[in-house]
Amino acid sequence: MTSRRVVAVLALAALVLTSGCIGFLTGEETLTFESEPATTDATVAENAGYETNGTETFAVNRTLSFGGQERQIAASNHITTYEKTLDLGFFGEAKLGSFSVISTPAVEVAGQPRNPIGDYSNDDLIRLVDNQYQGLSDVEPVSSRNVQMLGQTTNVTKYSATARFGGQEVDVYVHVTKVQHNEDFVIAIGLYPQQLDGEEENVLELIRSVEHPSEA
Repeated sequence: MTSRRVVAVLALAALVLTSGCIGFLTGEETLTFESEPATTDATVAENAGYETNGTETFAVNRTLSFGGQERQIAASNHITTYEKTLDLGFFGEAKLGSFSVISTPAVEVAGQPRNPIGDYSNDDLIRLVDNQYQGLSDVEPVSSRNVQMLGQTTNVTKYSATARFGGQEVDVYVHVTKVQHNEDFVIAIGLYPQQLDGEEENVLELIRSVEHPSEA
């Protein structure tokens, strides 16, 4: 399982839902929304053994029909992924640790965010991934704790799950949290094998070190 595919599913689902929430807007020009990139501090990532795959833009375009008119919607997310090579014994050394930061536009209208991600709990976010991506299954909450991310106190939920790496099933922990920062929602997701439970503190430090906007 790759974190890039997981977060792409999450981003797509969020933006498809977003489209349905802004249908009351009318006009001929394309409505365009774009998030600012989000990353984690490069030094913190390096010290924790994570290498970045870079930042990608995930664009979604939709044509909506309402009131007898069609309206073009264009929305862009940014996804930054990091991977860590871990030794899992029987599995050998492989990129089994991952950390991803997603920024998705809040789509504010009259000062109110219209992106449904704003109302999603951590359980909703992990369920969205679980339901739409076959590489992650048997997700169950384990614990939660508050940490600081982007100057805010946010609740990080830890889940147990089963993931597929190289055709084999591996028990993993997944950490999920979300905040609204400026005009975007920023989501952080960390994943690593349960056998390496000590990796939790690295993931929490990556969450604490999230930067937005960043020079991606």
